[in-house]
This record gives sequence, C-alpha cells and structure tokens, in this order.
Amino acid sequence: MKTMTNATEATATTPVESFEIRNEVEIAAPIDVSFQALLDELGPEGRGPDDKPLSMKLEAWPGGRWYRDLGNNAGHLWAHVQVIKPPTLLELYGPMPMSYPALNHVQYRLKAEGGRTRLTFVHKAMGLLLPEHRDGMPEGWGHWLNGIRDLAERRARAGGAKK
Repeated sequence: MKTMTNATEATATTPVESFEIRNEVEIAAPIDVSFQALLDELGPEGRGPDDKPLSMKLEAWPGGRWYRDLGNNAGHLWAHVQVIKPPTLLELYGPMPMSYPALNHVQYRLKAEGGRTRLTFVHKAMGLLLPEHRDGMPEGWGHWLNGIRDLAERRARAGGAKK
C-alpha cells in the first residue's frame, strides 16, 4: 500500500531553499564574437575545471535543449532555452546539474561597450537544494564565465574566427 505525505509534512522535514548568484565579466571582444563564444562554451567547447570536455550540446533556439551527451542515447538534460535574442540575451531554465526537485533559471545578458562586451550573469534556483550544489555553484559558474571570456578574447585576437 502506498502512503502519501501532505505538503506540510514534506516541507517540515525537507525545506525548500533558494539562492541567487550574480556575476559580471568584461570581455575584450566585440559582442557578436562574445555571444558565439557563449554558445560554443555552453556546447562543444565546454570543459570542466579538470580541463576534460563536458560533452555538452546546446540547441540554440526557443525550446532547444541544453544537455550533456554521454553517447548511446544516454545523458543528462540540464535545461531548455527560454529566450534567445542574439547577440544580447540567452535564458535557460531547468534542473541544471541537479537530479532532484529543483528549478533553475540562468540569464546571460550581453551589452556592447565600444569594441568590448559586458556579460551579466544571473542564476536563480529554488527547490530541495543540496549544500554541495548551493555552495559549489559560484565557483562552477565562475569557471564557465572565464571560459566564455577566454574563448571570445582568443577569437577576437584571431580576427573573430572560431578557434
């Protein structure tokens, strides 16, 4: 026989938590190069802190998936594209790396400032958040943002080409 727990009991034992991370990165590259670097870093160019490929795929259209492709029809869905307005805005929503009840919304807003780009990043999350996710997210996103900046600046020095 199945038993059900009412919402009050579940909340009393497992608190719903939330967090918000904000970061801003200045990129020495034009906005179009920076936006493409963002898409590529979230996709095939993405690497973990150990410099190993993450095998991420980003379908860059509204409703497109952002997922980790492990091959043989295996993987992890991280998010869906909620908004994409090249070259100024990308918003994603979904579980991100959390395989439990959690909602996440990530926004990348780019603004041209001369020949440079200002990337403003916001991540909001709520759910039954594990401490290791809550505490590790700022460092993890920092790694990814640095990767976006480094890739865009490398491409800008090479004349904007994908390299």
